[in-house]
Amino acid sequence: MLIFSSCSDREAATLGTLEWDRIAVPAPVAEKIVDIRVREGQRVAEGQVLLQLDPQTTRAELQAAEAAVARQVAVLEELNDGPRVEEIARARAALEAAQAEARDREADYRRLQALGKKNYASQSDIDAAQAAAEGAEAQVRGAREQLLELERGTRIEEIEQGQAALAEARAQAQARRALLQKLTVTAPQPGIVDSIPFKLGDQAPLGGSLVVMLTGETPYARVYVPQPLRLDVEVGGRAQVYLEGMGKGEDGIHKLGPFSGTVRMVRNEPSFTPYYALTGDDATRLSYIAEIQLQADAARLPAGLPLRAEFSASLKQGAAGRVLSAPDIGKSRHKDSIPAAGTTDAGEEPYDGGK
Repeated sequence: MLIFSSCSDREAATLGTLEWDRIAVPAPVAEKIVDIRVREGQRVAEGQVLLQLDPQTTRAELQAAEAAVARQVAVLEELNDGPRVEEIARARAALEAAQAEARDREADYRRLQALGKKNYASQSDIDAAQAAAEGAEAQVRGAREQLLELERGTRIEEIEQGQAALAEARAQAQARRALLQKLTVTAPQPGIVDSIPFKLGDQAPLGGSLVVMLTGETPYARVYVPQPLRLDVEVGGRAQVYLEGMGKGEDGIHKLGPFSGTVRMVRNEPSFTPYYALTGDDATRLSYIAEIQLQADAARLPAGLPLRAEFSASLKQGAAGRVLSAPDIGKSRHKDSIPAAGTTDAGEEPYDGGK
């Protein structure tokens, strides 16, 4: 019997609670709640409206952003069309006026220059006339360049700047439009409304949880695995879950189950065991949080129920020999605990030296 018991699976029990995956729907803006369309405990579908935030401020900001888009569209059209015909004609007329002024100034300078040779004009008057003639010629060159600029049209860099400004305005309008849609808070996925922290008329802070939902097809068991049983629990392993206080078992303890499940997560970092999971010597040991995903028969169970999980731990055979279980590892720390090849201890298999 001892030999058979050493080869059979060892049941390891841990304590924990029944949980559902929780998601919190955050507040996109700090606005007042004007309508609540669900109640706590109600099952909702994906996309169903949960509540409504005040949209007045965001709608006004959207209208301002759309007006900025319209203005940038007009500016870009103006850049693409280039200067008007009337502007080119005005620039051409300004050039002709500058040329006429330059001819007049040049004539005055030549007359004074001729009079100066006969000592009929002072040198200062001649210099002033020369400066005026040169200034008028500069005005001609400026008017000519301005006319040439208008005739060549808008630069490609200015058009690209206008396109970038229009894209920025459209992006801001789209952001406001998306924000306005988010003010109608909807369920991101199907589930059950667990809690609504704020009431009608409250103003939730930015990022505050407006609705907390329980999601997923089935619940999961969050258990605290004692340190000596850590080797028996691995991701993908099977487990049986019993709910405490929900029925009466053969041993007189009130429980309901078993519910089959699969270990979906085991944390590698230990934590202190919570008060409700303390049993005997486990009170002085660390524990490892594990999650067991239950099957469809547990789909209607509520969250928060206390439970007990049992893991089936079996001896694992490796390429190099037998893998020691948790008690065996404790024994292997003493060199005298490993028997010589061909010998056996009571209740153990023959040791073949690791072959």
